[in-house]
Amino acid sequence: MHHGADTANRSPPMSERVISSGWDVLDASHAALRTAVRAVPDDGWHLPTPCAEWTVAQVFQHAVGDQIGYAAALTGEPGPDFDPFAPSGEMEGVDPATFLEDALARAAKAWAGVDPDTAEVPTPVPPHKMSPWSGSAACGLDAAVHAWDIARATGRPSPLTPELARPLLKVAREIVEPLRPYGAYAAALAPEQGDDDVAVLLRYLGRDPRRSVS
Repeated sequence: MHHGADTANRSPPMSERVISSGWDVLDASHAALRTAVRAVPDDGWHLPTPCAEWTVAQVFQHAVGDQIGYAAALTGEPGPDFDPFAPSGEMEGVDPATFLEDALARAAKAWAGVDPDTAEVPTPVPPHKMSPWSGSAACGLDAAVHAWDIARATGRPSPLTPELARPLLKVAREIVEPLRPYGAYAAALAPEQGDDDVAVLLRYLGRDPRRSVS
């Protein structure tokens, strides 16, 4: 069952091992992260990103750890076995696709088990309790913004669409301000004329939609 406007059932082949959470914003954000990670070249993991001082590998590890953290908050299962805020950047012996899909599957399964009529669900970020829509969208925001970071770092097109950016901005306005002091999001940048919905979201999250990081 899908909770949102887009209820078209476009199931990928089983070989993709993609699990739907049933929450449209989260599923679209997972798809964006998947797209960005699949496009990273073998020699691209050391590249700089819009996240100050973090490489593509570190942003990737952080994003994976955060998805596991959102799942763990819901299910009570263990969180990531590393600190998502101190990622090593070491990719030796890691299969990126497996590392990513395991985390996305955990998050999707956890959110698929949430009753949309529940008043509040636990989340790993303040206020630590949110409505199911806001919590699932917050989980999606984390995946989507780091998908953009990785795509920008590797010279790929933005994986974000205006249709996804609009609900992500709604949840960002609910949760981001208390997170800025922790470095999770930089200070907001002033909007500029001609900004589309994606650019508005990125600037609110402290990212310049036009700046190159190379």
